[in-house]
Amino acid sequence: MNFFKIILILLIYSLYSNLVQADSHDKDKNIIEKAKEINKKVKAEQAIQSANISSEVGNEEPLPLNDPFVGDGSLGGGNSIKLIAATDEDRKDLSVFNYKLVGVVEGGENMFASLIDENGDVLTLALFEELTPGVRLIALDTKEIVFEREKDSLVVINFKNQIIERNK
Repeated sequence: MNFFKIILILLIYSLYSNLVQADSHDKDKNIIEKAKEINKKVKAEQAIQSANISSEVGNEEPLPLNDPFVGDGSLGGGNSIKLIAATDEDRKDLSVFNYKLVGVVEGGENMFASLIDENGDVLTLALFEELTPGVRLIALDTKEIVFEREKDSLVVINFKNQIIERNK
């Protein structure tokens, strides 16, 4: 029985001694060199990517984000709308059909309607004010506004942006 114990212990010792070996410092150096090579490759790829991005974008500065508490600059009135049209083209631009109703404000004595065109320009009209010569705002309601056109027809705009022509 002792004989089998000794053989078993020698067998386990020989297997264990083959598995356990001292660390080689050469392998550590290889790992460090490989890590440096990978790092160089990554930096080269990043440089190529940034060169591609800068060539596509150019030297433009990024646009600033809008501050929701300051408001939109396009609504501020930097572009003014002509209320008197000099030519037929200007008159078409100021047509009631080019606007959408965005708001109605009713105060104690005054009433206003806010309209917006396809360019994003806001136009605020008071009651009985003319959009163009011959087109006058005559009625405001919480659901719609009514323009008088050429003394015999009415144009109604509601908040669903439906424009309806009616005869008087």
